[in-house]
Amino acid sequence: MSLDIKTTYIERETVWCVELVGEIDIYTANKFREMFEELYEKKRENIEIDAKNLDYIDSTGLGVMIGALKKLRKENKKITIINVKSNIKRVLEITGIDKIFIEN
Repeated sequence: MSLDIKTTYIERETVWCVELVGEIDIYTANKFREMFEELYEKKRENIEIDAKNLDYIDSTGLGVMIGALKKLRKENKKITIINVKSNIKRVLEITGIDKIFIEN
């Protein structure tokens, strides 16, 4: 039950790249929320989440992402998730959130 987060701002693409490693659950959701708040305060830009090393996400983590997205949408920005593992994609599909965060 740990979460490592690496954030990088790509100036030429005006996007925050966020690499997640580990799990987002009730124990790590605050760290995830704080990361979104920090990025929002620094630069209100699109966020691309690389989930290739994300092993698990629960409803608490999904709630954090939806809250961050609502805030970003006020700025006409979005959050997308790339490199989604099948177990994470399944959770996103079951909840219908895949249509919001995954671009085809």
